[in-house]
Amino acid sequence: MSLSRCTNVSRVIRGVTVAVLMFATACTRTAANQIPVILPTPVSSVPGPPPPRLPSAVRLQAALPATVGMDSTLPARLDSILRAALAEGAAPGASIAVGRWGRLVHLKGYGTLDYATGSPAVDAGSIYDLASLTKVIATTTSAMILEESGTLDLNRPVREFVPELDAPDKAAITVRMLLTHSGGLEAYAPLYRQARGRSEYLREINARPLASLPGFQTVYSDWDMVLLQAVLEKLAGMSLDNYADGHIFRPLGMNDTRFAPDTTDRSYRRRIAPTTSDELRGGPLQGTVHDANAWAMGGVSGHAGLFSSARDVATFAQFLLDGGSYANVRIVAPRTIARWTSRQDGTTSRALGWDTPAPSSSAGRYFSPRSFGHTGFTGTSLWIDPERGLFVVLLMNRVNSRGEGTRHVQLRRDVSDAVQRAVLDAPLIEWEALR
Repeated sequence: MSLSRCTNVSRVIRGVTVAVLMFATACTRTAANQIPVILPTPVSSVPGPPPPRLPSAVRLQAALPATVGMDSTLPARLDSILRAALAEGAAPGASIAVGRWGRLVHLKGYGTLDYATGSPAVDAGSIYDLASLTKVIATTTSAMILEESGTLDLNRPVREFVPELDAPDKAAITVRMLLTHSGGLEAYAPLYRQARGRSEYLREINARPLASLPGFQTVYSDWDMVLLQAVLEKLAGMSLDNYADGHIFRPLGMNDTRFAPDTTDRSYRRRIAPTTSDELRGGPLQGTVHDANAWAMGGVSGHAGLFSSARDVATFAQFLLDGGSYANVRIVAPRTIARWTSRQDGTTSRALGWDTPAPSSSAGRYFSPRSFGHTGFTGTSLWIDPERGLFVVLLMNRVNSRGEGTRHVQLRRDVSDAVQRAVLDAPLIEWEALR
């Protein structure tokens, strides 16, 4: 071999050696300092060892965070986040439930039900007006059941089930469009000022002009769920509240969950967080739905009207994570859950009834693309991440005797981020940067 070739080989060997040493040094620094860097997607610290295999559980069980691979400081962190937000006027109180792998790692109330002196402290059984969580817990789940049984066809025109919807411009609206908010209906109108009862609402919705052609634009509209309620009741042969109670709430043991609570039941009423003071409806609302359109329809509507507790909503979340069953009771099949909670196209974040994480959403930065959830105007939210087997329930009355707060927006994100960052056995990926 010539001297020049030997020299070139030596240079190559030296170059490779230097590269290897630099790589090893970088790896050593990363391991030593636990720096979570993978570009362009920021990733958290190196995952720790998996926790011991958990025995199966047919219903939620209380457990320490470390039992399910989560940071033991999570409860203290959530305490700090919630107390700071309440001190800054997010709401007089809030209730939170966090679960993973069938274990309830945090279930706690903060603050009081209202700002009034002597108002009871919030606990896991405090009752909140769920507002638009009604759409997914009661209405969407009822639709899932009826579709899986073959009773409901999502591709049929709504007018086949609701003859009141006979305006020519609404002929193309299908049940699927109602679930994806793509039927072209307007976002909102204060129909409670002139309409009373569901029949009058259907007449008003039918008469009002569309905001866009059906199927061409996504506009989040309460009218979608009002119409869907009419479809479901036609097919089920009973009211939405009775159907949901018999097919969802009672089978799952959700004893705190109901429409139009009986406010003469003093023990139950005392647990309800009041919302606003509305002179039209007789003063402070405690057990009366906050949404005025739902109230004008009798308190039972597909878009609002449901009341529940954090512990009940946690049960509902686990039922979804368990693939449609809970405590050995099967409501729907796993494939139905998967299909209904997946994005329906690449242009919006909407699933069937559900929403999925979008930029600046209440899901925060780290919920995976497969996650799904929903929020409610009163301050409520529910997010579920099947990839990590976890859920976050946050209930509050940001609408209260002092008016409407806005601090809840950041609070939701802070709670979501804290829970996801507490997972120690999987990489923390900032999915929001890629949405």
